[in-house]
Amino acid sequence: MRKGLRASRKEPRAWQRMLSGRRLDLLDPSPMDIEIEDIAHGLARVARWNGQTVGEHAFSVAQHSVVVEEICAHLRPDLDPKWRLAALLHDASEYVIGDMISPFKAALGVDYRKFEDRLETAIHVRFGIPAKTPADIKKLIKQADRACAFFEATQLAGFAHAEALEIFGPPPPGYDLTIDPQAPAQAQTRYIQRYNVLSEAAGFATTHPDAAFDTE
Repeated sequence: MRKGLRASRKEPRAWQRMLSGRRLDLLDPSPMDIEIEDIAHGLARVARWNGQTVGEHAFSVAQHSVVVEEICAHLRPDLDPKWRLAALLHDASEYVIGDMISPFKAALGVDYRKFEDRLETAIHVRFGIPAKTPADIKKLIKQADRACAFFEATQLAGFAHAEALEIFGPPPPGYDLTIDPQAPAQAQTRYIQRYNVLSEAAGFATTHPDAAFDTE
């Protein structure tokens, strides 16, 4: 009897339905089930710092990602558009798994990292970026990510300047940022705009073919 009941049980659902209608298998994500509109929609509604920031709106992962791409271009003005696109998409997996703070990610261990890497690979394949990011590009994106975190920490999250310097390091010379957290709809639109611009510049298909590449 117990054996029969066990055999009749369904496997736990491991997919999520997106607003596009796609069903993304969370354990074995297919590039074909990933859409930029779903990513932008989700990231615009995921708060950095678990929402522990000042202002009328949370500072979203979508807005953060646009800034990180901008900082990468500041650090390396000749950066290939495909790697600028990789910078924009560096946190794209969080449209599914949310934004966990770094100490919690470390506590979860290797299995979480493997899951995140699998999803990131699917995202890269979907949008024409090499599945594996070169080490120097990873280092560049991480540097830009930490620089953005410095500005977020001091302007939004209540960190003292000295504390932020100790944790994140100094921002790059010649780059300054004043953060104004955007409403979700605005952050979502801006994210898609940058995707269209960078995707076209990289020679990939865009959702709006008339987008113009702007390196400013």
